[in-house]
Amino acid sequence: MSKRNFILLIIVSILLVMAVFVFLFLRPGPALPGDDTPGPNFFSQFNPFTPKPPAVTPPVDIPDNVPPPGTETPAAKLIKVSSMPVAGFGLFSKERLKDVPIVVLEAEGSAAGASKVGTGTKKPAPPLTEFMPAVRYVAKATGNIFQTFADKILERKFSGTTIPKVHEAYFGNRGESVAMRYLKSDDRTIETFVGIIPKELLGADTSGNNEVKGTFLPNNVKDISVSPDGLKIFYLFMSTNNSEESMIGTVLNLRDNRKVQIFDSSFTEWLPWWPNSNTITLSTKPSANIPGYMYTIDAGGKNLSKILGNINGLTTLAAPNGKLILYGDSLLSISLYHTDTRNSNALGLKTLPEKCVWGRGSDVIYCAVPKSVDFSKAYPDSWYQGDVSFNDELWKIDVKTGNTTLLANPPTIAGGEEIDAIKLAADEGENHLFFVNKKDSFLWKLDLK
Repeated sequence: MSKRNFILLIIVSILLVMAVFVFLFLRPGPALPGDDTPGPNFFSQFNPFTPKPPAVTPPVDIPDNVPPPGTETPAAKLIKVSSMPVAGFGLFSKERLKDVPIVVLEAEGSAAGASKVGTGTKKPAPPLTEFMPAVRYVAKATGNIFQTFADKILERKFSGTTIPKVHEAYFGNRGESVAMRYLKSDDRTIETFVGIIPKELLGADTSGNNEVKGTFLPNNVKDISVSPDGLKIFYLFMSTNNSEESMIGTVLNLRDNRKVQIFDSSFTEWLPWWPNSNTITLSTKPSANIPGYMYTIDAGGKNLSKILGNINGLTTLAAPNGKLILYGDSLLSISLYHTDTRNSNALGLKTLPEKCVWGRGSDVIYCAVPKSVDFSKAYPDSWYQGDVSFNDELWKIDVKTGNTTLLANPPTIAGGEEIDAIKLAADEGENHLFFVNKKDSFLWKLDLK
């Protein structure tokens, strides 16, 4: 082969090799299964200057109205407790088992501790318990008693004793006694039954048909007030002697059923309140056009003293410390009366004292305050008679500073439901405020903390 032909052969070989390399460099890489987009070419996988396409994360299907993991859905601050109209309720402290993780104790003499002497197991520790606020209430229609813890609303029937159409109910003796008031079959005579509620065994599953046994107070008891410790009740009833009527006030000890008369008055229209262990207040029944008066008497029936008087539509609510009186008038203006200085100061809110409750330290007042008032009506008469129904907000009043704080506007957090609150009561720690809606008699709870 001539030298010229040899050079041509080398050139052609070089060109063929270069053509093969160019073909391999420009050919698209294999496509991924299910992907119509060509992949990167073969050489680009090793070329640090060729950008790689970003990784694609497939979308996650998140259902509607489900909070992201790790977050909590805020609980309602104001909730309905009872599933039926109630005649009354009582707060008490109830023991329950604590929710704690189960710990398995290792047996002695097991493989892990075979060198130890003995083959028994360690004695299990007693279950941990806690005392928590609870509430018991009476169904208006049947007189059955229901209960639940304050922090975990789980309504449970406790008694099966039936008393139809209970109008009022009062609890005492740490939730173990109840007084129920209702009309007899003649629709005229008021009957008052005082019953003992069976004790509840810790951790026991009750059937809900416990029997409530008790005795009856005299017919036509006009009103009842429970002592602050819940161990006694003060009740008023009419007595007739030689055609003369008088109002008799009696203290009943719920533990031993002993009765002691401490009050007797020819005037028969009284409303009692027992704010502290030493004092009972007696206020005349209010009316818009009649001056009202308030008196105090000690629990032994001595030292009847006038505190307030000559106030039209007077309604009152004494503080636990006995030094302050919350009172209202026919204009629904509420004020504080100081028994030591005999001075009064207006609180700037319009409501009724019976739509309020004192804090245990006598330093705050929780009140249901009407959002609007029709002053063409006479108060409190129109409200008592059912001619007027209020739509309330819930407020807190600081007694020392006079500052008022709006706690809740029920329609905004109660599904649009309006509330006319009565029978307000706070638990011992003032973590929860309970009340009854006068519009339908259902029991509600507002979390304060």
